[in-house]
Amino acid sequence: MTDKTEVLKDWLRDAYAMESQAVEMLERQVGRIENYPELLAKAKEHVEVSKRQADRLKDCLAQLGTQPSSIKTGIQMLIGNAQSLSGVVAPDEIVKASVFNYAFEHFEIANYRALIAAAESAGKPEIARILKQSLDEELEMAGWLEQRIPQVTQTYLTRRETMSASEAKR
Repeated sequence: MTDKTEVLKDWLRDAYAMESQAVEMLERQVGRIENYPELLAKAKEHVEVSKRQADRLKDCLAQLGTQPSSIKTGIQMLIGNAQSLSGVVAPDEIVKASVFNYAFEHFEIANYRALIAAAESAGKPEIARILKQSLDEELEMAGWLEQRIPQVTQTYLTRRETMSASEAKR
């Protein structure tokens, strides 16, 4: 194995942990969204997308003769859990979660772009092709959130006028 392949393996392990973090965060959010049905449906859908992405990353690692790092994955899942719980006390949780999710999608996009370049540089075009699927899904989700953040914000502000803060935030 070349040094480039070793770097790719390490970065794929990081990406697997990243997707595990995404699943953890989204599942927690799904459990608290009540008054935003479109956002709830998309979050549920993206949980499944993120699980498929994690499976793809696991397959890529297997093609390279290795597996995810349980330590990295465990740490990222704890971070995801802590991140999702931080919104519980925020009166504007739904808006903050939407903004955070948008930023996280761009973090994932940047990671997939780097992974694709690393796979191509390591002479692993099949892995690059697999990673492109996940990149396209993350780009779609980021675009979806970009279009909806203003609406979520407006809905939250309107609901704050007629509901309690705890009802409006969910």
